[in-house]
Amino acid sequence: MRLALLGLFHEANTFSPLQADRALFASGGLFRGAGVIDEYEGSSTTIGGYLAAGERLGVEIVPLTFAFVNPVGAVTQDAFEWLAGEMLGELARGGPWDGVLLNLHGAAVAEHLPDADAELARRVRAVIGPGVPVGAVLDLHGNASPSLVDALTVTLAYQTNPHVDAAVQGARCTELVVRAARGEITPVQVLVPLPLVVNIARQDTGEEPMASLIAAAGRVAERPGMLWAGVLEGFPYADVPHVGMSCLTVHDGDLLAAEWAAWELAEAVWSCRDDLQARGHTVEEALDLAEQEPGPVVLLDVGDNIGAGAPGDSTVILTAALRRGLRSLVQTLWDPEAAAACVAAGVGAEVSLSVGARHDHSAGAPVPVKGRVRVISDGRFEEPAPTHGGFRWFDMGPTAVLETTDGPTIVLMSRQTMNTSRRQLTALGLDPATFQVIVAKGVNGPRAAYAPIASRLVVVDTDGVTAMGLERFDYRRRRRPLYPFEPATFPSAAAR
Repeated sequence: MRLALLGLFHEANTFSPLQADRALFASGGLFRGAGVIDEYEGSSTTIGGYLAAGERLGVEIVPLTFAFVNPVGAVTQDAFEWLAGEMLGELARGGPWDGVLLNLHGAAVAEHLPDADAELARRVRAVIGPGVPVGAVLDLHGNASPSLVDALTVTLAYQTNPHVDAAVQGARCTELVVRAARGEITPVQVLVPLPLVVNIARQDTGEEPMASLIAAAGRVAERPGMLWAGVLEGFPYADVPHVGMSCLTVHDGDLLAAEWAAWELAEAVWSCRDDLQARGHTVEEALDLAEQEPGPVVLLDVGDNIGAGAPGDSTVILTAALRRGLRSLVQTLWDPEAAAACVAAGVGAEVSLSVGARHDHSAGAPVPVKGRVRVISDGRFEEPAPTHGGFRWFDMGPTAVLETTDGPTIVLMSRQTMNTSRRQLTALGLDPATFQVIVAKGVNGPRAAYAPIASRLVVVDTDGVTAMGLERFDYRRRRRPLYPFEPATFPSAAAR
């Protein structure tokens, strides 16, 4: 049995002016053939789960092309057609196939395609025909659409946030595709989209109400004949018609059972719609809390969430901390220019430069600092433990640790890198547990790394293209009504 493995994994923040073009993918986000195995085998990613399950089940998984970049804006038309053309060409030449495993995010947008995931899945289906099972694991933040699910035989999604179950879901998807290919099961899928957007600060699956909703989906999945059931939180920073939460069930042959189960979950989600909204602390409130608590206190910089499409160079919290004289603080900044200046100066050099806020959509302004270059690194590190998304290998590019004379320690990166692993700091000789304040550019992604050592996690409602308050964004293509923007109604299963 031979299964093709390919995909385009991109979470598009349509409010970001930075586009995912050919150059961005070519600069480290494109893996072909054996390169896919080299990058992901043994990792806790979806692909890691695919590969491990294939070996365990005794089936051959053939990696073709996989493309991934950090969340930014939409994929350019040129880049999408280039990538899709390569993938589909390899799929056609390498067949026949017994099945296909796709690694899709579920919130991909191209400048000419509001639902890029569905378009790629449809094109894959057109190449291999209607009888070959196609499976995909989506990110929990996928804005799943009926068009996407219709093109797939088996659709699963992460059910943890931070996303530490990617490999588990990848293995389950592989099992179901193999069983479908052997004729052992006949998957039927039902997706129920809700007219509801959940606030980014209410998406931690270890906290209520998401914890109870995920638990309810788990109980549904255990029913006789049910192959999978889950909730998708959606990605609120995508201005597309299908933005929002949804519920998805997969049953072995019984469409009615799948429908009732999906609607049951959807009703449970809808009943929590008010509890799925949130507000955070202002910067000053957050710093007040940080100074009152034993360290380290982790400030989650919502508006500069790299994992949702922000640049990761906001200086809003840093500026406020410097103003009040807070010395024990560490944070990263994506600032190739400042990193290069420190590298040129060398370890031990005293430098004066401005850091951060290099982009038009950055929050804050460049901050003038003086300090000593403590460490210079190539920026590469490995995280063997499960992290957000399961990634194992990281590359910050040429990186410098700057100890400022005012106290804060700043990690200047040349490549945009999420704060999802403590190894990001320990690999540079920094012990995060020794700082009073850690600024993490994210909301949920950093929790898996920093919750074990934090005395407190504080959600900070900062400005930026990933701000908590969705009323700050100009949506033009989303559906209406959509809660909480407008009052909305949702029918019960019994009323259908």
